[in-house]
Amino acid sequence: MREHMMNANRAPIRILGLDPGLRRTGWGVLSVEGSRMSHVAHGVIMPDEKADFADRLLHLFEGITAVIEQHRPDEAAVEEVFLNTNAQSTLKLGHARAAALIAPARAGLLVAEYSTRLVKKAVVGTGAADKAQIGFMIARLLPTAGKTTADCADALAVAVTHANLRVANRRVA
Repeated sequence: MREHMMNANRAPIRILGLDPGLRRTGWGVLSVEGSRMSHVAHGVIMPDEKADFADRLLHLFEGITAVIEQHRPDEAAVEEVFLNTNAQSTLKLGHARAAALIAPARAGLLVAEYSTRLVKKAVVGTGAADKAQIGFMIARLLPTAGKTTADCADALAVAVTHANLRVANRRVA
């Protein structure tokens, strides 16, 4: 916990945003100094869809761990699972999300969680925003990110949300 407090006061800080999925987990890293945000990197981790379920989860965990080792974030933020009509799909997504939570926690990072609706509201201004609107706003907020896939834009949006809410969240805690 003490390490988290030291990182919270260091400027600039790096935030890892994660948009977990079993097929595609998007990630994005921001550097934040005061109210200024800048893009560091982004990408997608894609396990082999034909691999065993446990191996796919391990691939996600190891991929996120590699991103953490390469980009050295100070904090992480993960998008929460939304429930859909297929319970099996929701359960599998929950497993992927667990890998996305455990990897940064194991690295000693503070890990925040944000609902999809909150991320959309924080970045676009409405909780009903679609993927195209998120991509558009990420391009505006982080112009050096270039063209991003939906997974990367979502991950960067989670990081932006955390950057904007992290101070307010600490005051509440």
